[in-house]
Amino acid sequence: MDMLKVIGNKITHQDGSAVQLRGTCVGGWMNMEDFINGFTGSEHGLRDTVAEVIGKSKAHFLFERMQHYFFGEDDIEFIKSWGGNTIRLPLNYRHFEDDEAPFVYKEEGFRKLDEIVALCEKHRIYIILDMHAAQGFQNTHWHSDNDIRHSFFWHDKTYQDRFIALWEEFARRYRGKAVIAGYNLMNEPCVNTPHGDYPHTFFGKYKPDWERMNRIYRRSVDAIRNIDPEHIIFLEGDMYSKVFDGLEAPFAENLVYSSHNYTAAGFGPGEYPGISDAKTARIDSGLYWDRDKQVQVFTDHQGTKYTKKHQVPLWVGEFGSVYNGPAEEVPYRLRAMDDQISIFEEYGAHWTTWTYKDVGVMGLATLHPESEYIERIASIVKMKHQLNTDDWMIWLPGMEARGHVDRLATHLEDVIGDEDINHAFNVAALSQQVLTVYTGALIQPAYAKLFKGLSEEKVDDIMSSFALKNCNINQGLVDVLKKYT
Repeated sequence: MDMLKVIGNKITHQDGSAVQLRGTCVGGWMNMEDFINGFTGSEHGLRDTVAEVIGKSKAHFLFERMQHYFFGEDDIEFIKSWGGNTIRLPLNYRHFEDDEAPFVYKEEGFRKLDEIVALCEKHRIYIILDMHAAQGFQNTHWHSDNDIRHSFFWHDKTYQDRFIALWEEFARRYRGKAVIAGYNLMNEPCVNTPHGDYPHTFFGKYKPDWERMNRIYRRSVDAIRNIDPEHIIFLEGDMYSKVFDGLEAPFAENLVYSSHNYTAAGFGPGEYPGISDAKTARIDSGLYWDRDKQVQVFTDHQGTKYTKKHQVPLWVGEFGSVYNGPAEEVPYRLRAMDDQISIFEEYGAHWTTWTYKDVGVMGLATLHPESEYIERIASIVKMKHQLNTDDWMIWLPGMEARGHVDRLATHLEDVIGDEDINHAFNVAALSQQVLTVYTGALIQPAYAKLFKGLSEEKVDDIMSSFALKNCNINQGLVDVLKKYT
């Protein structure tokens, strides 16, 4: 395989011929998430809780088996079969370094990663290493393994030093490895919410801290380049990869910029083309969505404008539609996904879908509904729905808990009397704090008890539900991807 490089606004082979990166993100493997793996709360909180309930040794075995079956050679061959040439691997720093032993790196984590690197090299699929959960939390949300909703990273040099040192370790180990397309420095940074998300820090009221972000980006890139001068480095915009207008111009060779492009058209509910449901859609709801609207949203995205202005490559690192079952049963969402990819292709943007495999939400592969794991966690899934713990699944019907939060948010607004408090953002922030974080943690002991007293053989059998051969393939989604690969 050729070491990839950047020439102008293209990613190329060494001979200068253009490469179009197309593939998927393997969330849930080295960075677990509630809606992907079927639990609640944070990964590190769950691991601690399960260890308390069933013992450290058995807990380690349980999660090792889940990880083992979640992604392996069969999965890589499957991605290759529909034409994918790239996988983005979200990584949680906790797999490589302990908070109580900073700058000391875990060989077990690197050994597992090396196994996948070797398999991808064998099948000629590029890997983008993505630091999805950084030391001190680069954002306030659950997907950075954050269960306190504060973001310490940007205001704490110790966390920054550890982050950079870990990237230096990756650079030492993988320099010269052509199968590595590059390093995605940090997933979805949100620089200026150190104390959490509140209505005054959401979207239109968010105030970036560009000096801080540019300074830390430059320091990180320089540190990696001192060790590994060749690999591409992928940089994301602020506010969850949406805001780019204050990023300094590209300051080094082989830089690619990454946006995340989720839209209401992919989440629904509502017809497509048509109007998304303003009551339950997450993003830009209540608007008429069709392909022309998607073109407008894509071309207006600050990431698209930034890369066009500076003539550098754009990689849409995450996007996707939600199905909550077989994709072909939700043709509107598939149609939206099809249009979105066609637009990326038209404008020359590289892309990786979110996400490859999960318990039945939006994956290319999903666990069989009658598998041992899904049947065992049925009570947890019911709680997740009743208590709306998964922020990624708030569009589901029967939002009883979220209704209570909505009423509490209204009461807070009535008493405080500040007209600047946006109700929708207030509900979102309060819901994430009370339901996703606190309630999610309350449920974790119940999840852990489902595995109490089981033999290792039984645990292994349950976790084999994650093996591709035991999963369902979202064929409708695969058929869409095949059109562009």
